[in-house]
Amino acid sequence: MLRRLFLQSTLLLPLLASGAASAGDYDPDVLKVALLPDENAATIIQDNKPLASYLEKQLGKEVELVVTTDYSSMIEAVRFGRIDIAYFGPASYTIAKDKMQGGDIDIEPFAARVKDGSTTYQSVLISNAENGPSKLDEIKGSGIDIAFGDPASTSSHFAPKYTLSKVGVNDKTDYKSNYVGSHDAVAINVQRGNATVGGLSRPIFERLIENNSIDSSKITVLGYSDEIPQYPWVVRTDLSAALRDAIKQSFYELKPGTPEGDAVLKPFKADGFASIVDSDYNIIRAIRKTVVQ
Repeated sequence: MLRRLFLQSTLLLPLLASGAASAGDYDPDVLKVALLPDENAATIIQDNKPLASYLEKQLGKEVELVVTTDYSSMIEAVRFGRIDIAYFGPASYTIAKDKMQGGDIDIEPFAARVKDGSTTYQSVLISNAENGPSKLDEIKGSGIDIAFGDPASTSSHFAPKYTLSKVGVNDKTDYKSNYVGSHDAVAINVQRGNATVGGLSRPIFERLIENNSIDSSKITVLGYSDEIPQYPWVVRTDLSAALRDAIKQSFYELKPGTPEGDAVLKPFKADGFASIVDSDYNIIRAIRKTVVQ
């Protein structure tokens, strides 16, 4: 089956309702699967070709992988029915869920990444080794620039800001926030000294070190956030019950040690995907309320 893989920047254009069938009977021939734009879009598409192939085989449908230009455009694309399955960040999921209340389309979280038996992860705060602070509390009163990813990102905005607030370091009074888009851009800007400090996903940061994309000798790790729930996979609820069940089962059945499992799970650095529900993300809703945007 021919797979169409593309970068979907056109989702920034005015979005119209998709005209999907009434709740429970939407059964498209092509499934649009959105991946969070937290790293380079071309890399995300390339890394997830095995996922597209696997879903096509399991579901008997063509799959289009979609990477929007930012978190907001992904939220809007899901909201207006342009996406069928999406891999959200925890905060961007709760934002999308809020925006979809009372609408014709809703989303349901169904799976989260499992690593070492856990469905949680952390954010990390890093500094430039030459010019940056060596401790989080040294940021207080400094007025330095701190790089964050996307304003809707959990581990590259909400979690690091919340972590800073817990040691008495606050936005606007102690530092200036700069949003650079993606997690890898945060690390690169800190390494180059364009930002003194940055906050990003710990798994992504460790992968950047592992791949030699970042020189660990030029970075100081200042600290980690509390554990936060993993990125959720969500599905639109107006898909047919049979298709929704098949999608969920496809993710749950992925296992390491099999050719397909290893190929699909490798980009996520995951051991598999476990079942989740909306209430697992109430902690994220609480954190969002404490963080000034």
